[in-house]
Amino acid sequence: MIPKIEKILYATDLSKNSLYASLYAVDMARKHCAKIVILHSVEPFPRAFYAYAAAVDVQCLNEEQKRRQEAELDEIKKRVEELPMKMADYTGSSCTELVSKVLVPLGTPVEEILKAADEEGCDAIVLGTHGKGFLKQTFLGSTAAKVLERTRKPVFIIPLPSEKVDIHKDKMW
Repeated sequence: MIPKIEKILYATDLSKNSLYASLYAVDMARKHCAKIVILHSVEPFPRAFYAYAAAVDVQCLNEEQKRRQEAELDEIKKRVEELPMKMADYTGSSCTELVSKVLVPLGTPVEEILKAADEEGCDAIVLGTHGKGFLKQTFLGSTAAKVLERTRKPVFIIPLPSEKVDIHKDKMW
């Protein structure tokens, strides 16, 4: 027996590919009467950056830089929170009622996707991929493949369609 899908984790990197994947998340949520948890993880600077900054005596996290980083994070959160309203341009109707939570954690995408899927009790994961031509294996080998390898939940990996599909990033942002 196939488990019921009641909650879907839709992971986005705010790209054209992930916008297209959002249409699948919305369609799946409507068909299964499910809720959507939207996740966009913000990768922190690598530790080597902080080590380098300390070595050259640069105060990399002074108050001004912390404020700037927080402002950038707030802007990203705002864009992610606006996503359900803007998706209505493509779905023809509002999908804000389908979204139960928006998460914008600081961390690596794979770890945050897996963590959110478990902590939020998601039954499926939807994310886009950048697979193109002979590089398809390389790109799928990134976030999408790592999530697929490490989870026991169904993962729907949505490639960007042909040019015939009208998905314009500028409409979204």
